[in-house]
Amino acid sequence: MKDNDLQRRDVLRGAAAAAAALACGSSWAQASAWPSKPVTLVVPFPAGGGTDAFARPMSAQFSKTTGKTLVIDNRGGAGGTVGASFAAKGAPDGYTLFMGAVHHAIAPSMYPKLDYDIEKDFIPLALMANVPQVLVVNPKAVPVANYQQFLEHVKRNPAKLNYGSAGAGTSHHLAGELFKQQTKTFITHIPYRGAGPALQDLIAGNVDMMFDGLGSSAAHIKGGRIKALMVAGTKRNPAFPDVPCAAEVGLPEYTVTTWYGLWAPKGTPADIQARIVEEVKRIGTADEIKTIWASNGAEYGSLTPQQFGAMVSSEVKRWAAVVKASGAKLD
Repeated sequence: MKDNDLQRRDVLRGAAAAAAALACGSSWAQASAWPSKPVTLVVPFPAGGGTDAFARPMSAQFSKTTGKTLVIDNRGGAGGTVGASFAAKGAPDGYTLFMGAVHHAIAPSMYPKLDYDIEKDFIPLALMANVPQVLVVNPKAVPVANYQQFLEHVKRNPAKLNYGSAGAGTSHHLAGELFKQQTKTFITHIPYRGAGPALQDLIAGNVDMMFDGLGSSAAHIKGGRIKALMVAGTKRNPAFPDVPCAAEVGLPEYTVTTWYGLWAPKGTPADIQARIVEEVKRIGTADEIKTIWASNGAEYGSLTPQQFGAMVSSEVKRWAAVVKASGAKLD
């Protein structure tokens, strides 16, 4: 090989190494500087729902720890899929994040023509909150003292009671379908554009009942505006120790959990992902966050991004089986 060829090869190698070093340096600089401007958190439901109950305290804590604003962008509709579709198309630079929920693991089985894939178009970052669902009623529309009286009332009035949900295909909807299956009763589903509007109509007496996450119902239960009759699962919730769990009232297999998670659009650099996860962990250690989560009957997530991604995949399969067995359809 001629000397000039060797020199040319050495120059090319040097240039390539310099370019790689520059790219790595630039990537590191971007990650270390994150956030250098406000971050948008897309919440795919209207204000006042369960997702909001955790997104807004998180936003306030984010501002304290980073000095930058976490802007909540509420984009409700179609069981949370409108906001998810919008977030999936966001710039993958760490400045658009998505706070979705269990509903987004159900959606693939309910909406056959989604223009996004929760497992392929998003990067799982963190499980933010895990909350049991609770059966709540308007105390004036359904004047019962406990779950057993409620069940007798439903059986005496088939098809006369209705329940609100955050939208067709959400966990609120499927929780109602499971309840109907396991109690052999019939109640009418009324879908809304989010848990917030559904709760407002429940409080107003425009719907009779709701299967809701404790995150959005807790304050209304404590305020006496709605009455809690049963918490899904096999144990009582510490925030509401007087409310029986499903297993205690004769529904040992009635377990429905509303969880909330954080994602970034596909393509977000790995080092920026790591910075976001680091910040989320820091937020979870704040006393204010611990207090708010506990008062809402929630647990702060402790899963790694990989574990959270595996959980989402498992939930997609689980809810697909529930949808098939219940025959649930879009209203």
